[in-house]
Amino acid sequence: MKILVVGSGLFGSVFAHEAAKKGHEVCVIEKREHIGGNIYTENNEGIHVHKYGAHIFHTSDEKIWNYIQQFGEFNNYVNSPIANYKGDIYNLPFNMNTFTKMWSVTTPKEAKQKISNQLLNLNGKKAKNLEEQALSLVGTDIYEKLIKEYTEKQWGRECNKLPSFIIKRLPIRFTYDNNYFNDKYQGIPKNGYTSIIKNMLEHPNIKIRLKTDYFEDKEIYDEWADKILFTGMIDEYFEFEYGRLEYRSLYFKHEKKNVENLTGNAVINYTSHQEKYTRTIEHKHFNFGKQPFTIITKEYPVEWNENRIPYYPINNTENMSIYNKYKKKASKQSKVIFGGRLGTYAYLDMDKIISESLRCVEKWT
Repeated sequence: MKILVVGSGLFGSVFAHEAAKKGHEVCVIEKREHIGGNIYTENNEGIHVHKYGAHIFHTSDEKIWNYIQQFGEFNNYVNSPIANYKGDIYNLPFNMNTFTKMWSVTTPKEAKQKISNQLLNLNGKKAKNLEEQALSLVGTDIYEKLIKEYTEKQWGRECNKLPSFIIKRLPIRFTYDNNYFNDKYQGIPKNGYTSIIKNMLEHPNIKIRLKTDYFEDKEIYDEWADKILFTGMIDEYFEFEYGRLEYRSLYFKHEKKNVENLTGNAVINYTSHQEKYTRTIEHKHFNFGKQPFTIITKEYPVEWNENRIPYYPINNTENMSIYNKYKKKASKQSKVIFGGRLGTYAYLDMDKIISESLRCVEKWT
């Protein structure tokens, strides 16, 4: 078959690679001037800069871990972010190091008692919003210092106006363990994520066209292709027939500093309104770099519009109602497959993206 892949992010690249291996003729088109979508990394004198925010690969699925490693070697980086609240530093996820710093407790029993004394009792009722959900899980101190203002910056809305499910599974550990993920496998590609995508797309059956907008020549592409994988916004594909889906977007400020080590950590969350950004990323720490300089990225959440990249779906009741209409219409398409974060209106970890892409390519090719 002739297969058109719209978007060269992880979902599209896995799909293209597997389809090409099966002997299909694959054309990958990409609106941006580079491959890789949001996991694109730019090599700056040996520092692989995550241009669209930090991406840490993690999974407990051995099959997926073995699959991704065929495209590049991974290091043993373990994600251990910290939180800065008005100059005070706390470990994430919430663990005994966090509780010791916050309350000077030393045992799990003391920490549990402290949290228990502060919990909001919902008396068997469901939390009506994110604020109630958080207060019923971790109490007032953690909520006020490490959740409330950070979340309001992230989503651009007050916590009592946000749905409770956003924060339903707060990781809380009563051990001195700063590893953010519980997954068995974790790491960062030694040569950056761009090299991973490049290796996926290096196949004689794959052609790549950058700076190419599918919608500008949609009729031509539709006529050429036997199958189309569309990883863009599903509402845009259907010309916003049922209305526009909402997203949050991000703005990044990248700075080169002539110091070897500026912050001491790859990722630092800034959890108060004092800073407009939500986190800083010091990229060299992902690969244990020893360069005499460093590169810092500040990440600013902003309202999304059509001139900005959509990052986080706002999966509230109204948007999900709209999406389900598009999903129903998409299910009736015989030629077009919708995949990835924008095609399915869902925030997906990288291992889940790979798994779903492999499932789709097996089903449709």
